[in-house]
Formats: sequence, structure tokens, C-alpha cells
Amino acid sequence: MQHKVPAGLDHKEAEVYRHLDPARLPKHIAIIMDGNGRWAKRRHMPRVAGHRAGVAAVRSTVETAARIHIPALTLYAFSEENWKKRPKSEVDFLMRLLSRYLKAEVPTLNKNNIRLEYIGRQHELPQDVQERMAWAREATAPNTGMVLTLALNYSARSELVDAFRSMVNAASQNGGIEHLHIDEDAVARNLYTRHLPDPDLVVRTSGEMRLSNFLLWQLAYAEIYVTPTLWPDFRGVHLLEGIAEYQKRERRYGGLNHGEAPRRIDVDLGKVHT
Repeated sequence: MQHKVPAGLDHKEAEVYRHLDPARLPKHIAIIMDGNGRWAKRRHMPRVAGHRAGVAAVRSTVETAARIHIPALTLYAFSEENWKKRPKSEVDFLMRLLSRYLKAEVPTLNKNNIRLEYIGRQHELPQDVQERMAWAREATAPNTGMVLTLALNYSARSELVDAFRSMVNAASQNGGIEHLHIDEDAVARNLYTRHLPDPDLVVRTSGEMRLSNFLLWQLAYAEIYVTPTLWPDFRGVHLLEGIAEYQKRERRYGGLNHGEAPRRIDVDLGKVHT
């Protein structure tokens, strides 16, 4: 039985969407946007040209996700390692590109009822960039649709360090360190992403098989979808293809498949019994 295709999808997107189950869409998709440099190199262009071309991929992906009513989308835009290890000229360009993106895209975000948020050590970014980020967040704050989160100057290890520091500081101001209580829920409440559900699906472009220090705590049970498509070539239809692959998988969270009997392993004989 076919279901209604959301308005705004192009022909290719609509064709993929018709094969999806709208009741089983991910609630939170995280994307590691990779391949800008290789995209530019293959075209004998400077790396910054790849970053500039990647903006179109962001726009298409964000709009498609919003149109099919994905509740949350998080994009790994700029890592802490990028900040420390890339040439200053490239970092400066990325900061200018971010500012221009935010200024240009706020009307589109509002049109699509998208609310903008950020994760990462924002206080380390240039002051003018922080001001533009705050302006864009405030301009989209009334929106009630998809939450678009940009990971900027982000590191999962730094996030965990900040979470533990926050917990220790809170305990020290509330009776002393002996009142510190740490469990999984306490850690989750102190992460940058405490306002979001954990991602169901993480997409990595450019074919690389690593998480690159991205949402290491939150991705514990996420399905991983890797595509060889370089980020500047990625579009909404590729996102839908990733969702289609996601829907083929059975999420067990460490449990058994439905109807699967436990297996007993005979250590001495090396035999497996059902």
C-alpha cells in the first residue's frame, strides 16, 4: 500500500520515499560530512572550493529531512581537530563561510519550520562568529519542526570531559564532592546533546570507515551507513537511500532477534548448540 509523498520532494526523492515506511523513520540522524577536500582535488581546485560546494549539500539534505518530518538532524560541520590542525587560511575561510551560511539560510530554515542549535566549544570561536550564531539561533527559536544541530569546534572526548567537569562542579556547590553521583543518566544529562534523543542513524560520506571523534557516547547503538559519495555531491535523495538501508536492519540493542533461540557454546569441544 503506497503512502502519500510529502510536498517538496523531487522525482528521485519521491521514488525512494515511496518504498519507505513512514512509521519507522529515524528520530535523529547524525551526518559526518566528509570529502570536501577530495572533491576539490579531483577537479584541480583549491580545498576551499570543496567547502563552498558543500553548502549546497547541506541545503538539500536539511530541506529533505525537514520535508519528511525527521525530528532531529545533526551535522558534523567543524571538529576541534579542524580548528587546531588545519592551516589558518582554511580555518578563517570556514569561519567566513559559516557566517555567510547562517545569514543566507535563516529565511529557508524559517520557511521549513526548522530550529537551529549548536554543540561544541562555541566560546573558542571568533567573537563575530559567535554573535552570528546567536542571532541565527534566536531567529529560528520559535520554530516547532525539525531541530538542526551544527557541531562546531566539536570533539566527543572534549564533550565527555566537559560533562564530567559539570557534574563535579555541581556537586561541589551542592554539599561537596561526596555528593557526586555518576551513572549513565547523569552523564547523559550533562552532554551537549541533552536536549536530543540519541541518533538512530549515523551517515558517513566519502567512504571512510571511522567515527572521527563524533558523538561517541550517543552513537552507542546507532546504525551506521557509509556512502562513497563525497559530501559536495550528497543530496536529499542520498539521505533517503540511507534511511532505506536503515529500515532493512533489525535494531536489537544487544538483544536477540525476534524468535531467535539462545545458543550454548561448548568450550571444550568448540561446538555450538541451538
